[in-house]
Amino acid sequence: MSLTETSAACFDGSPLYPAAAETGLAVQGALHPNRQPVQLLDGGTLLLLGTDGAFWPLFQSSPEYGDGAPDPVDRWSARVIGALARTLGGTAYFPFGGPPYTPFINWALATGRFFTSPSQMLVHDQAGMMISLRGAIHFKQEFDIPPAPLAQSPCDSCPSRPCLAACPAGALADGGPYDLAACHAHLDTSAGAGCMSGGCLARLACPLSRAARRDPDQTAHHMRHFHP
Repeated sequence: MSLTETSAACFDGSPLYPAAAETGLAVQGALHPNRQPVQLLDGGTLLLLGTDGAFWPLFQSSPEYGDGAPDPVDRWSARVIGALARTLGGTAYFPFGGPPYTPFINWALATGRFFTSPSQMLVHDQAGMMISLRGAIHFKQEFDIPPAPLAQSPCDSCPSRPCLAACPAGALADGGPYDLAACHAHLDTSAGAGCMSGGCLARLACPLSRAARRDPDQTAHHMRHFHP
């Protein structure tokens, strides 16, 4: 598939391009580094890839899911996104494998599709706080990308801000900082079992998060990684 064919398939009104969609990934942000300066990159086109609702069932059928080795999602991401990059003529980057770490937060905010929520966690214009960026592909060529659908953070039109009140550990405050120690202490108790199995209540409370269609098993997997 040529870059021209890929870019047309990417941005014909669908958030997925065909090759990525087959693996349960979505283009959740894009930018031109020469127009929107970011760390590490100059020029070309950058696409950020996150999981969509089809990801987890597909991942469960992968060799990484069942081989018992550490970090199965990261290894799956490296294999699948690495193959996509090679096929499409780009360079793959990943949010794991450091230090040093690739500046994914800087990239995400620069796309205009991710924002800093009142709790200081990232929020996406469609997936809410249920964000799982698995990698990115950078192309040396510059091709058309769609404008970000929102001019400002969705939090600006969310007066109730349920993400702040939902945390049972009181670990989140408007403007931060995030009390990581309080969060982990709560997860160590029986009262934290619901968070471990169902996911971070603050992330789930975001009105946009339901659109992410996150499989509960996927959320539980990430919680076990966050709090072993």
